[in-house]
Amino acid sequence: MKSYLSLIPISAKVHRRQNRMTLLCIIFAVFLVTAVFSMAEMGVRMETTRLLDKHGSLTLQEMSSNATVQTFYSIAAVLFLLILIAGVLMISSSINSNVAQRTKFFGMMRCIGMSRQQIVRFVRLEALNWCKTAIPIGVILGIVITWGICAALRFFVGGEFSDIPLFQISTIGILSGIIMGVVTVLIAASSPAKRAAKVSPITAVSGNSEDTNNIQHAAHSRFFKIETALGIHHALSIKKNLMLMTSSFALSIILFLSFSVFIEFIGYLMPQSSNTSDINISSNDGSNSIDSQLLDVISGMQGVERVFGRRSKFDIPAELNKGNLLSSTIDIISYDEFDLNSLIKDKQLRKGSDISEVYGDSNYVLTTWDKDSPLKIGDKIRIGNEELEIAGMLKNDPFSSDGSTNGKITIITSGETFARLTGLTDYSLIMVQTTRDATDEDVAAIRKVVSEEYAFSDRRDQRTTSTYIAFLFFVYGFLAIITLVTVLNIVNSLSMSVSSRIKQYGVMRAVGMDEHQLTKMIAAEAFTYALSGCIVGCVVGLSLSKLLYDNLITAHFNYAVWDIPVIPIMIIILFVFVAASAAIYIPSKRIRNISVSETINQL
Repeated sequence: MKSYLSLIPISAKVHRRQNRMTLLCIIFAVFLVTAVFSMAEMGVRMETTRLLDKHGSLTLQEMSSNATVQTFYSIAAVLFLLILIAGVLMISSSINSNVAQRTKFFGMMRCIGMSRQQIVRFVRLEALNWCKTAIPIGVILGIVITWGICAALRFFVGGEFSDIPLFQISTIGILSGIIMGVVTVLIAASSPAKRAAKVSPITAVSGNSEDTNNIQHAAHSRFFKIETALGIHHALSIKKNLMLMTSSFALSIILFLSFSVFIEFIGYLMPQSSNTSDINISSNDGSNSIDSQLLDVISGMQGVERVFGRRSKFDIPAELNKGNLLSSTIDIISYDEFDLNSLIKDKQLRKGSDISEVYGDSNYVLTTWDKDSPLKIGDKIRIGNEELEIAGMLKNDPFSSDGSTNGKITIITSGETFARLTGLTDYSLIMVQTTRDATDEDVAAIRKVVSEEYAFSDRRDQRTTSTYIAFLFFVYGFLAIITLVTVLNIVNSLSMSVSSRIKQYGVMRAVGMDEHQLTKMIAAEAFTYALSGCIVGCVVGLSLSKLLYDNLITAHFNYAVWDIPVIPIMIIILFVFVAASAAIYIPSKRIRNISVSETINQL
């Protein structure tokens, strides 16, 4: 052996089983970044193809200033940072666990003359040695996954993704994955390397790497059984370890709550309404002049799934019940039964609304809303001799470009109520939803039966369903990855804690503690970390969620109001505790499978 560094490949072979989790963490980080940047480049190539077809030629400056291109790479950069943080925590926990299980090895190296700086170098180079295997696997996996996603977008989602490249290699994706692997490993190995360097020969001989100098009192067993009290005491006794474990749990919650905001942002950016039309037929002058019988004619034609219409009357004088003062004029829009049902299906009504009162011929109406709206549910509006009561409010104003009412009061009635109030039975707008297999010939046939005095608008190319599904697929996929990160962090962190106290557990078994009590002690420690992580994660995650919501959503949609995301919080907290419960199994099984004498001598 020419150098102590020659031990690195030997150690890798001997500890192949223990290194599996570390290799998996590196593969995971490299795969994610490779896939993210590869997808970003495929998106840029798709946008380039679209612009070339449209303009014929493009310059580099035009491409770099393109909003879509900037969005792709901005999202990729943010995800790179988040994956880097998650990867460092995962790999650091895994290397720490590896170091904790080899306390005697590093102590013996100190005994034969290895300096602390050499141990630090040894641990870092050992971590880089894992990259030789993990990075190629991660890169290849990222490329394959990118191909699969591109194929799914092209053949199953379609639409604007019909031109996305297939089976192409992204140089940026590969380089980003390699950089991620090396940088993450170097950062993650820094703390474990220093920890290994601090192992003294005396500590190595004792077989216990746990620092007990700061323990000033015994575990309190007044409120819990001794094994539970010991588990809590283990979790709280070492502040640095508590901070690391709490951060591991909290990061998953923070990421989950942050990405939940992106789901809402997509909904605001590309709202998917059940009553979105593919064809609009409107009167040229905005009057209610479209014959109502045209609905029956169109509904029976080939390629038509559904037809519904709206009536409207604008600038009608009305009185509010507040002081009985004459308000500015109001607008009235009629919704038929399908339109009203869509409001329920799309969850467009504010809390406290009772839309059941609005159906049929009634004196109840809905109204649009924003933060500056003067009305509330239960208010009365008088139009001529008719008094109408507000039974519900929409979350925004669907008739304005930005969702704000801009000070205008708009009420929504049923078709029957509108006819009673105004005496009008014809429509100002007819909306057609086509079937999935509708052809251009079917649309041309519909256009043919529409009189020239009406405006005909084919809106099929304005569908955003495919883009919306793609974004949701991406965000939910990343949320699923975050949950996987949570599991790996919990398993690694708990395994590290158990490994560092393996001799203590052996002593406890020797003095009479049974396997069930040991499992309860490990569970108490795990759930202490989980509880502290949930508290920190929720506090920081909610603050970040509010900040993201204000900057991404409220800044562009001023009618949007942030609420505490109760359901996402419940989901991620439940998952954290379920994952913590599952993580208890591995270290508990490990202790059960080692004899008392072997556990005492285990290092």
